[in-house]
Amino acid sequence: MKFLLSLLVFVSFYSYSIESVCYGTASNGSLKNGVQLPSAGKNFVGYSAITRLAGRTYVHSTVKNIVLAAYKRLELLEPNKVYKYAETGYEQGGQFKPHKTHRNGLSVDFMTPVTDKNQTSVHLPTNPLNKFGYNIEFDQFGNYADYKIDYVALAAHIVALHQEAKQLGFDIRRVIFDPNLQPFLFKTQYAEYLKANIQFSNKRSWVRHDEHYHVDFIVPCK
Repeated sequence: MKFLLSLLVFVSFYSYSIESVCYGTASNGSLKNGVQLPSAGKNFVGYSAITRLAGRTYVHSTVKNIVLAAYKRLELLEPNKVYKYAETGYEQGGQFKPHKTHRNGLSVDFMTPVTDKNQTSVHLPTNPLNKFGYNIEFDQFGNYADYKIDYVALAAHIVALHQEAKQLGFDIRRVIFDPNLQPFLFKTQYAEYLKANIQFSNKRSWVRHDEHYHVDFIVPCK
């Protein structure tokens, strides 16, 4: 019995401590030893249990460390805000339809933080009927039904991701968020940090990126 327990501890530790290896680029690459993001934490949740079971929430081990550390930082930075991550990639990377990227474990989609009609931070609803949130469309000011984009929470999250990436010796390559909505981020208290440190895509991509924002991390790949 003691031997079996020791073996389980060893296997668990080995599996946890193994590091991922990324190959190529986000649009033409793969991943070895991908790790799955947890389904939930104190201030965050995943976008779907269904897609989690389908294996669509794997990332590079370094990216997982950055993402979780950022959520931890946000517990202090914005303690009343809640967050939801979305699509990331497969355990071994590779083509990840319908996305054009997300192939080497370094890309993460996050659902846009929102407030309800009472101005309380809540999760944007994600389910099969709205394509797990990806079918939601905000208006030019960031309104959808009874929800409004929480630009403070969004800006704080990007700042936290960048700070944690830098602390671990890495960086953020770019953030994709609807260019028409980006100006609202620069009206928050995090504006100067974002201007000085974050490269936002200034061209509208093939999908709008209003209900979610896409983050590409810089981690050395083979």
